[in-house]
Amino acid sequence: MTTTQIAVRLPADLVEQLDQLVPAAHGSRSDAIRRAIELYVYRLAAERDAAAYDRLPLTEAELALAEDVDAWREIPEW
Repeated sequence: MTTTQIAVRLPADLVEQLDQLVPAAHGSRSDAIRRAIELYVYRLAAERDAAAYDRLPLTEAELALAEDVDAWREIPEW
C-alpha cells in the first residue's frame, strides 16, 4: 500500500489525549490517526448505504429470499 503524508492541525488537548492513549493501543500517533480515519470512512459509507435502503427498501420478495436458507444453498459456486 502506498501512503501519502498530510499535515493536520489538531487542538492541543486532543493531541494530549492521543499521546496518553496511543502507547497502550497503537504503535504510533500515525497508526492511531490512520485507524480513526478508517473507522470514520467506514461509518460514513455505512450511513450512506443505510440512507439508500431507506430511500429504496428491499421488496418482500427480496426479504423472503434473504431469509430462505435453502435458496442460499442452491446458489452455484463461482
